[in-house]
Amino acid sequence: MRLCINPHCAKLDHPNNDNNRFCQSCGSDLLLQGRYQVMRLLSDKSGFGKIYEADEGGTPKILKVLKEYFNNNSKVVELFQQEAAVLKKLNHPGVPKVDVDGYFRFQAKNSLTLHCIIMEKIDGHNLEEWLQQHGNNPISEQQAIGWLKQLTEILHLVHQNQWFHRDIKPPNIMLRPDGRLVLIDFGTAREATITYIAKLGGGHSITRVDSPGYTPPEQANGQAVPQSDFFALGRTFVYLLTAKNPSDFYDANNDVLRWQEAANISTLLADFIDKLMAPRPGDRPPNTEVLLQQIGEIERKLIQPVKTPQMATTLGIFTSPLFLKTPQMATTSSIPKTPSFPLAARNKLLVGGVILTGLGGLLGVLMYGQLTFNSDPISLVISQSYLKNTLQGHSGFVYSVAISPDGQTLVSGSDDKTIKIWNLASGKLIRTLQGNSHQINSVAISPDGQTLVSGSDDYKIKIWNLASGKLIRTLQGHSDDVETVAISPDGQTLVSGSGDKTIKIWNLASGKLIRTLKSRSFSVETVAISPDGQTLVSGSLDNTIKIWNLASGKLIRTLEGHSAYVTSVAISPDGQTLVSGSGDDTIKIWNLASGKLISTLQGHSDDVETVAISPDGQTLVSGSDSGDKTIKIWNLASGNSIRTLKGHSSGVLSVAISADGQTLVSGGRRDNTIKIWRMPR
Repeated sequence: MRLCINPHCAKLDHPNNDNNRFCQSCGSDLLLQGRYQVMRLLSDKSGFGKIYEADEGGTPKILKVLKEYFNNNSKVVELFQQEAAVLKKLNHPGVPKVDVDGYFRFQAKNSLTLHCIIMEKIDGHNLEEWLQQHGNNPISEQQAIGWLKQLTEILHLVHQNQWFHRDIKPPNIMLRPDGRLVLIDFGTAREATITYIAKLGGGHSITRVDSPGYTPPEQANGQAVPQSDFFALGRTFVYLLTAKNPSDFYDANNDVLRWQEAANISTLLADFIDKLMAPRPGDRPPNTEVLLQQIGEIERKLIQPVKTPQMATTLGIFTSPLFLKTPQMATTSSIPKTPSFPLAARNKLLVGGVILTGLGGLLGVLMYGQLTFNSDPISLVISQSYLKNTLQGHSGFVYSVAISPDGQTLVSGSDDKTIKIWNLASGKLIRTLQGNSHQINSVAISPDGQTLVSGSDDYKIKIWNLASGKLIRTLQGHSDDVETVAISPDGQTLVSGSGDKTIKIWNLASGKLIRTLKSRSFSVETVAISPDGQTLVSGSLDNTIKIWNLASGKLIRTLEGHSAYVTSVAISPDGQTLVSGSGDDTIKIWNLASGKLISTLQGHSDDVETVAISPDGQTLVSGSDSGDKTIKIWNLASGNSIRTLKGHSSGVLSVAISADGQTLVSGGRRDNTIKIWRMPR
């Protein structure tokens, strides 16, 4: 049966639809994109969308269609589009596959546009169905550990892309015929770095996702966090290990879940699951890396022979897992390489001092706090030799950093809603600017060093006196988040890009709006102005870069080549070269005048969040997100990698280079720090 998806159609399942290309009730096309026939409605209660089963030349697919009443809400539309982008990027057997062209718009009759995602249909049964088919017999402890590891590895990938699922439960976990698990229904997932849902308001509540027995208390109150997924994961395994809904074990008088006696498992595993379900998010494991380490330790104790923790002599790599106290010395070949040790290259150890022993002699590095071991300890040691200072003070992600032209002052903007002004040389905090009600996405300093501009999720641009911290004026005009700001080299013009899909050009001195550029279908994420002040470049979530004449506002050309959203752009000091960073993990170098692609730089393993070019035009710096956590230094002319800096424990969201080219500054995602580096050469 061919089903019409036009929500205004009077007869979606008209009996004559099967033999016709167009709906016999409303006239809408029944062959979407010329490829997909919609067969039946599966659900209309999945977050933003309706879920259909579709067919592509005999291959079953899942079609998700954004509900019509969200069409005029730019944030919901953008989140829907980002869901498709994230699923395309994940490309993992534990997540439904979405093709490159898997997101599309469908034009129904009556000029109604529907947003659609087409994705892989998973063969097999969900875990609720599977348990029922097996006589509602609980799974074994060994099977539980294996499935816990599979699901946590999937969550690790999802969380590292800054999303969390929000609706983990047995019906949303599929078991493929080959035994692999798949996490489905990302319709209620949300982006962890932008407070999209909390700001939506309106008549449709989409901040709360309630699945009785599985939803954590903070999520029931509309305050879901990534650790909410851990609670739901724990509740899922209560069900799998007891074959009963977790709510059946709830003791209301003591506010606890009394389930352990009903499960035939060890106390070690049961206590671990209780830890996942801790009432407060802060009492659960902090992230998926720790979760995988803990599961690996449980597996070693309960399934595999116990192994003594070891430290490799070569370069002194610590390989001891959590809970084990006394590392022993061994050769490099004795490092565990079984699947039970999934993150051996990235163990996090709380240490007061770490001695790294190399083959050529003894190298001591004294560090404090949490040290993240990356796969190459030599790079870590070299990175520390370039690190001059770490500034702490923000309580949220550092989205933007800028250095004053005289090199004396550093400015940072954060999702803690503050701007901080620091002495760059000493690292001393000079003052904190407050007044925004949402996160600060972008900061820029005027060429004369007197004026600071900030853009925020409260839709406002604020102009400050940098020396005094006094607010000069607030510019209003955008109808969505201000994602990016830039100031022209002559200091007269301010440019802002927004989630409202526009670029606005302002007179910086007066605050008067000069012009609005509207050639956009997606949020404008980044802008840059050429050194001669004539050319404006912008990057967007539609994967394109647009080049404009700044004076006239005329669109000169559109550059295509990135396969994911453009996060950052920078222009060389001679105005000849444009550099762009993208969610496709690449950096592209273009000829600004002709728009010709010169080269593509690969090396990052996650989104390239930020790029900057040194004042002499010879060096390019890039920072990458949480799956990578590194800063890379490149030769701009050759595209060769010069050095990789490691030090942030999560993603690198922003970088800036001082005017003398001697100092590099970076802002971090979850570590909430600013790091000041000696610029590598």
